[in-house]
Amino acid sequence: MRFNRLLLSATLVVVALVIQVSVLARLQLPGAVPDLMLLTVLGLALVYGPTGGALVGFGAGLLADLAPPADHAVGRYALVLCVIGYLAGLAKPESGKLRSASGPLLVVVAAAIGTTLLYAGVGALVGDTAARQVGLVHLLLTAALYDLLLAPFTVPLIMTLARRADNDPLAESSGGSGAGGGGDGPGRWLSAGATSRTGLGTRSGRGPRLGGSRPGLLSRSARAKAGRIKGVRRL
Repeated sequence: MRFNRLLLSATLVVVALVIQVSVLARLQLPGAVPDLMLLTVLGLALVYGPTGGALVGFGAGLLADLAPPADHAVGRYALVLCVIGYLAGLAKPESGKLRSASGPLLVVVAAAIGTTLLYAGVGALVGDTAARQVGLVHLLLTAALYDLLLAPFTVPLIMTLARRADNDPLAESSGGSGAGGGGDGPGRWLSAGATSRTGLGTRSGRGPRLGGSRPGLLSRSARAKAGRIKGVRRL
């Protein structure tokens, strides 16, 4: 990884860990705890790809394993986030720009469920039965819900910072149009559900394509119809 990526990743991971331990872990929410470390890894993996996502995930997980009050074996969360970071990096768009917010939101839900399952599975191998006592299904539902609610306010910001650190020209368009519903801003992520409920013609852009591709035919047919209507009215 390049130095600017390493510096940005380390800074974001440390900030996420501090917020995770000092704020989110003390909310005493039912079920799981909102995982800001996971969302940080996902945001960086969607920009850096599978290799960068795996490295960031391993470093973030190892730091979480060593940070107090850790109550599990060292390397357990590092293994989980390394695998999740690699898999999330595979979802990186080829063009580098997200076409819609539905894809990353699905990645967040899948990562929240996958992280919980992997963490519980590794814990079962080392004799940790805490997931069974709390209820695995309850943990899965609450983890997916909390991370999904927190993702629109964290992942787009992390992706924009990562692109700016790489001097990516997409960062300017993402940051400038995020408030208006374009780019990767939180406004676009929050409006993804409303956009998916709009008409098929609006989403596919069929209306503008017909008007833009064959303007002569459309204008002639419109003038012919207007002439016929006027003639009828004159009669």
